[in-house]
Amino acid sequence: MRLNIAVLPGDGIGPEISARGVEVMRAVCEKFGHEARYAYALCGADAIDRVGDPFPEETYRICREADAVLFSAVGDPRFDNDPTAKVRPEQGLLAMRKRLGLFANIRPVQTFKCLLHKSPLRAELVDGADFLCIRELTGGMYFGEKYQDNDTAYDTNRYTRPEIERILKVGFAYAMRRKRHLTVVDKANVLASSRLWRQIAREMAPAYPEVTTDYMYVDNAAMRMIQEPRFFDVLVTENTFGDILTDEGSCISGSMGLLPSASTGEGTPVFEPIHGSWPQAKGLNIANPLAQILSVAMLFEHFGLGEEGALIREAVDASLDAKVRTPEIQVEGGARYGTKEVGDWITAYIAAK
Repeated sequence: MRLNIAVLPGDGIGPEISARGVEVMRAVCEKFGHEARYAYALCGADAIDRVGDPFPEETYRICREADAVLFSAVGDPRFDNDPTAKVRPEQGLLAMRKRLGLFANIRPVQTFKCLLHKSPLRAELVDGADFLCIRELTGGMYFGEKYQDNDTAYDTNRYTRPEIERILKVGFAYAMRRKRHLTVVDKANVLASSRLWRQIAREMAPAYPEVTTDYMYVDNAAMRMIQEPRFFDVLVTENTFGDILTDEGSCISGSMGLLPSASTGEGTPVFEPIHGSWPQAKGLNIANPLAQILSVAMLFEHFGLGEEGALIREAVDASLDAKVRTPEIQVEGGARYGTKEVGDWITAYIAAK
């Protein structure tokens, strides 16, 4: 297979983990006889510094013409600490999602046997947890009407029936492929937008009689994820709730550096780790590249290349079992490995198989 890949390293640790993801992709392509071409593009604070736009037209063109986007991270404290900034790195990520029509964010949450001790939760609670969070990605408060002055600010949480129906269809489809259990997360006791979500979900559920569909307020879902993460199979929710819940999910696996994601919809799909740019770690060779590498596995699987994705997952599991890990998940007294060394080990494992 020929693949044209847009690579957006972005900010902070982005370039370091991006390099590891590309190396793994090259190793897999060589192993299985695929050809991948890579086009690099600017985004985030790096793009603002260079051209004044967090998602330049040239970047959009490269993404639009690619088969897939391998994205890393955006964000910079220069903008985080300036509430008056009119242009922000995160606007580039939102623009990419909106302009490519990527309304469905798929975030798997799973545990690794050898890392159960790294979760802040008890091992018996998280052992065996394996669920998907499906987050609506182009609606809600992130994209609704906004206003701010010195005394008043608001963000509008607007959703339409077509937006809700299409993301619920994604949720039901994934539930059908898994354990046939879908949890719709909302705040229907308070928010009108959530009541529409629940109304439409109830209308659609009878079309999927094989799926057990339940409904949960977001505050209860957040608590249940910590108390009983094995309860969940597929969760589907709106943009803001999904952003928060999926970060909470990193507590189950033990590190945000372990969680990949895919954003899909009308245009070129984007594959990215869920963590941010971690600017404090930039250039220190300590960032965990596994979420980026597992995003590459999701990329291959998206194109029906399951064997390729499985080999990457096998290599990641092998690296963890061999204690080839970055500092935040290394066992006490274990050898020190950096971002590059972990990526090199996984690449070598794939090449040797």
